[in-house]
Amino acid sequence: MLKNLPLLVVLVCWAGYSYSESIAPYYGTTPNAAAGGQTWSMDNVLPSGVPGLDIDLVIYDYTPIKETQDDMVVHIQNENADGTGYIFRESDDWSGLAGGVEIRKVIPVIPVNRELWGNGSIEVEGTGTVENPSVIYNYRVDPCYDPQFDPNCPGWKPIIPEIETVGLDDLYDPLSDPFAATVETDAEQYEDEEELSEEEKKKKEEEEERASKERLEKALAAANTTLLFAEAFAQDQMLQSMNMAINMNTYYATSIPGGTYN
Repeated sequence: MLKNLPLLVVLVCWAGYSYSESIAPYYGTTPNAAAGGQTWSMDNVLPSGVPGLDIDLVIYDYTPIKETQDDMVVHIQNENADGTGYIFRESDDWSGLAGGVEIRKVIPVIPVNRELWGNGSIEVEGTGTVENPSVIYNYRVDPCYDPQFDPNCPGWKPIIPEIETVGLDDLYDPLSDPFAATVETDAEQYEDEEELSEEEKKKKEEEEERASKERLEKALAAANTTLLFAEAFAQDQMLQSMNMAINMNTYYATSIPGGTYN
């Protein structure tokens, strides 16, 4: 049935983009995924840590080894990463066909994000084997998969910084206010005073009155000292002014015209 299929030339067109060259989608191909065996991990095949990568072509070739009368089906496949069957599976039925003839196929697929491409493998049903297998993936990377990659990407939005909301409790803590602590202390003191006896209240009032008089005497003494200093300073200034006035007068000798008074 399948003997020698020519290489298919596939032209895939995508909708045009208004991207600048710096953010235009770019393409690439993987090395042979089956080079190390007939099972492989896509993490070891595709570029890692690249968002916006999807696969659009699978290119494979191999040589079936079998007897003509034997039944043999070869599956080139990738599991679906979400665990629901296969995201890609192409089957070649060699039953009743001679082996030893290389087959090469190019299979276009609807671009699917790399995250859904699970482990790949070549599975053989029936009698026979495959030699020199090669499985290559063609991929596309869209930098604007994340619109915030560049301001020119469709859907890009300016980033507005979050401004922290500050509550009144954050601005003022009454427990750390020394004045509040003083008010609390005064309140406690007032409550303590209410518990005093009449004699103790009278004694406390006398002590407060005596302390008040002492403070008044100190204030008056300071005021008198300041007044005396001011008076002395004023007198000194007056004497200096008088001395300057005297020193500024110029004394000189002269003769008064006249004769002898008998």
